Amino acid sequence: MKQLIILPVLAAMVLLFSCRSTKQIQTAIAKKDSTAVVVLVNEDKEDTAKFIDRAYEQLLNNRIDFTSFSAKVNVDYLGGDGKKYDVNVFVRMEKDSLIWFSVNGALGIEGMRVLISKDSIKILNKLDKEYQARSMEYLQEIISLPFDLSSIQDLIIGNPVFLDSNFVSYSINNNNISMLSYGEWFKHLITINENDHLILNSKLDDVDVLRNRTAYLSYSEYEDKRGVNFSTNRTISVTEKTKLDIKLNFKQYAFNETLSFPFNIPKNYKRIH
Repeated sequence: MKQLIILPVLAAMVLLFSCRSTKQIQTAIAKKDSTAVVVLVNEDKEDTAKFIDRAYEQLLNNRIDFTSFSAKVNVDYLGGDGKKYDVNVFVRMEKDSLIWFSVNGALGIEGMRVLISKDSIKILNKLDKEYQARSMEYLQEIISLPFDLSSIQDLIIGNPVFLDSNFVSYSINNNNISMLSYGEWFKHLITINENDHLILNSKLDDVDVLRNRTAYLSYSEYEDKRGVNFSTNRTISVTEKTKLDIKLNFKQYAFNETLSFPFNIPKNYKRIH
């Protein structure tokens, strides 16, 4: 039986399929020390609510909107096997429609191509000449989250994910604002800059304590390209039973250009079920 692994290159954006029992696959998010942020409940509930509402509104105003997006991303990651990898990933997206990945290893050799739509995930393993197709519902079942195309696009573009408006507290520390919310799936501690309200880091803890699932995402080196504040350097740590640390460095990126999404399946490729 072929295994499923979490392809670190996509860093929880999508599950890719290789060789391990599906029962062993857990998507998670690695615990990181967040002692720099101490969340305190403001004593004046009315003032707290007003402050949080303003900060939340300004955070939403910084959401990146787009019709299309493309990027070249250098990805360094440390897998659960302790091995380090360095690959380049070419990304193309059409909002609410498609995501396309091309994963390239040493010497620029393409090893994998991925196409994600609202309903499906298709993978070409060019090294082993294999093709796989899975439904989005299958992905959601494996990771036990309502992850969909929009969520994956938000993660790639740098918008907050799994952010619920049910905020219960906030704190201010070193000109940074931290706000704590409780959603259906995660307890979410998000930290933004007090001046421009850009995301600095995001920590999600699974509300199901039995899963012990946590995620830590950090955002840095913002650039303002044509009025879009975009984080060009990010880190993502994921763990539950295994741990994964990923660094994303966006070398090139562009918004709202005309893109193509080539995905041809050679006749000699083996279909993996």
